[in-house]
Amino acid sequence: MNKFKNDPLKGLIYSLMSTILLSTNFITAKYALEGFNPETFSLLWTLSASIYSLTLIFLTNNFKKIFIPGKIHNKIILIGLVTGIGMILGWSGLARLDPSFASFLARFRPVITILLSIIFLKERFIASEIIPILIIITGAFVSAIGRWDTIGVGMILVLLSACMASVQMLIAKMIVNIHRVPSIILSFYRVFIAFIIILLWNIITGKMKFDVQPNYYQVTFLGAFLGPCLSWILMYASYSHWDLSRSSIISMSQPLFVLPMAYFILRRLPATRGLYGGVLILIGAFWLTWIQFAERRKMETIGKIEFP
Repeated sequence: MNKFKNDPLKGLIYSLMSTILLSTNFITAKYALEGFNPETFSLLWTLSASIYSLTLIFLTNNFKKIFIPGKIHNKIILIGLVTGIGMILGWSGLARLDPSFASFLARFRPVITILLSIIFLKERFIASEIIPILIIITGAFVSAIGRWDTIGVGMILVLLSACMASVQMLIAKMIVNIHRVPSIILSFYRVFIAFIIILLWNIITGKMKFDVQPNYYQVTFLGAFLGPCLSWILMYASYSHWDLSRSSIISMSQPLFVLPMAYFILRRLPATRGLYGGVLILIGAFWLTWIQFAERRKMETIGKIEFP
């Protein structure tokens, strides 16, 4: 049972602010990846976010809450693990793709969430979900036609990163609602454990490279505060007031913020085919997320589930 007081307006505001801030990831990271390799960038990104999050914990007098119950240690570690893996995969993919197109691809998340729910949670598949899923897949094919040799690896890496994001969001929703872990605490552990994972990976692979121009450091530190720190605090906070499916609807709008940012800041837009395919992906993702939301409302109405 959700032990937090539900406030739909706060849920909406937190989700929208989180989505806007999270959209900056694709811009700041794309710029920084022109200097850093994905492994070193991921290391600095998570280290910076960990320091920012810990500072905010002290400033908000939440330090005593940093000691989480032992029964959820495994879940917290799992969130950090999949976050670390997802970051390395995602940034490696972004380094090969246009930032707006990468953002479109990340909208595959509801499809991945459905597949994971069917496989691991034994949830049923709704027939009406077939059409939007086909639209999303069609969008990916439209984007890749004639360009697979240049963008194929990047697409696969971004989609694998989206898989990791789906896993961590499902776990985080359960932790926030059931175990009452404050969003700022969960956000800290998410990036700190990811930092440890990425550090170990860098040591094993020997890919750490810090000899880049200062401007790449500056953008990385700024992006780490806006993206993995502040945006995820707001996202986790939205789970205290809104259902995950509602927050997911808002997060689907992310490419609408990334596109103008990419144009005005980086002067980059996706190729025409990538833009057409991205629009199809976005349409299908919105449609699919809305179906999931409507289904939960229906189930709540007939009393089969609790809808926060």
